[in-house]
Amino acid sequence: MSYRQLWQRLTKQYDADEAKAIVRMVFDILFGWSLADLYTDKFSNLTQVQSAQVEAVMRRLEAGEPVQYILGEAEFGNRRFKVTPDVLIPRPETNELVEWVTQTAVAISSHPHILDIGTGSGCIAITLALNLLLEVYKTVSNGLLKEDTQKEAYKIEAWDVSPAALHVAKENAERHNADVVFERHDILSDIPPNDSFDIIVSNPPYICEKERAEMEPHVLDYEPALALFVPDNDPLRFYRAIAEFGQKWLKADGLLFFEINPHYHDALCDMLTQTGYSSIETKNDIYGKQRMIKARKL
Repeated sequence: MSYRQLWQRLTKQYDADEAKAIVRMVFDILFGWSLADLYTDKFSNLTQVQSAQVEAVMRRLEAGEPVQYILGEAEFGNRRFKVTPDVLIPRPETNELVEWVTQTAVAISSHPHILDIGTGSGCIAITLALNLLLEVYKTVSNGLLKEDTQKEAYKIEAWDVSPAALHVAKENAERHNADVVFERHDILSDIPPNDSFDIIVSNPPYICEKERAEMEPHVLDYEPALALFVPDNDPLRFYRAIAEFGQKWLKADGLLFFEINPHYHDALCDMLTQTGYSSIETKNDIYGKQRMIKARKL
């Protein structure tokens, strides 16, 4: 067994760079190995039980199962989050959206009230909570956090329709000591919240059924369809529902942030304008695709 032999077993499913990264993740999470460890003779020190453990993981990887579901963890914003097949695997593009929301929230309010709709693993809401707490920490003289600093920093709510997803999200909040209020709601139903919001953020289902043929098997076969797909005849279903909800429950000049499907960028902008939003701004992701939108309530 060697690092090269292991990652080369995955090149039918992944390109070489991704295969290497997956094997590194396996050994990091299972045994705490560094990249340097993978290039040494440390493999000779594996016990029979450990070798069998690695082989079992490799066989599941060769069958196409995502490494994050196998190991039960995914990295997001330099933190590790629990993931199960009940939630989407967090992706780097989504963290770009979180960074955009963080920068904006700090600029518009000293105590922003933020709602994350379709929270899944909770990665957006939890990372926002931790980011905003850090921003407050930076402003505290003498560098000491007051007891009520979290309450001063933000108020964050996170909703999902899936009880199983909410269970995972709550575990992640506990893992990272993040103060987030989780509730079960279906945004397609009438929801009267208890308060208004400065910001609503969402990474809703946005892949049309007809796009299935373009998707990688490790996504299509394992990630939850509930969090991925929308009907071909209504690709903006969730965006429209959230935009209409925002018109009722965003504060004056409140902001919407979306992760988007680039195929429907123009249609989404038109819908937001018609629904009563202005100052629509788009950002590309690290791959150069139109991936994020910000809009202001008129």
